[in-house]
Amino acid sequence: MPDPTPRPENFEELRFRPSEPKIATTAELKRTRLGRYAEIGARVILREVEVGDFSYFERGGEATYTVIGKFCSIAANVRINALAHPTDRLTTHKISYRPNEYFRWLSVDQSVGEKRRAQSVRIGNDVWIGHGAVVMPGVSVGDGAVIGGGAVVTRDVPPFTIVAGVPAKPIRARFSSPIADRIAALCWWDWPLETLFDAVPDMQALPIEAFLDKWDAQSPFPSASAK
Repeated sequence: MPDPTPRPENFEELRFRPSEPKIATTAELKRTRLGRYAEIGARVILREVEVGDFSYFERGGEATYTVIGKFCSIAANVRINALAHPTDRLTTHKISYRPNEYFRWLSVDQSVGEKRRAQSVRIGNDVWIGHGAVVMPGVSVGDGAVIGGGAVVTRDVPPFTIVAGVPAKPIRARFSSPIADRIAALCWWDWPLETLFDAVPDMQALPIEAFLDKWDAQSPFPSASAK
């Protein structure tokens, strides 16, 4: 007997919402690339930033010369790559490197921009950055790390480490080393949408070790999960 409610040809695709990035009308983006499902909140300013799939900025955030991985949660008023001013000159004011904003016939000092670009910031996958945190130039934040609200990050943050304070210091690890290694090897942030869809209920219900035991065998990247 035929199915009285036949499924449309694209039934499988109906599980997924449109993947185009969402950008608030008050956000300002310059030379920025956004991944699938990325979300940019109100009054966010991004300059030369790459934002990975599913990562989002809440309102008032700002980032410059930064590469951000997938599934990052960036709270309101976060500043990533707080640009340095030249401290070895007579003045730290921008009059010394952007005099064109005040005078005619004086050009921008490109060397300052080149130095800033050379101190880019890299944020791994599945990183949570709390409200009002500041990440200083040249810092690298590992996969799965957590940065506490109001922290000022001046040094690299290891993967799956929680840091907080001014300057930010390690508080504790999110997981034991064996568990962290298994999560890193799983590379779940690179899974296709179909696998993520199937895995979400287990993310919600299973303890982390049980989740890993089950999904190590089901990962679409068996070579990665076997490391």
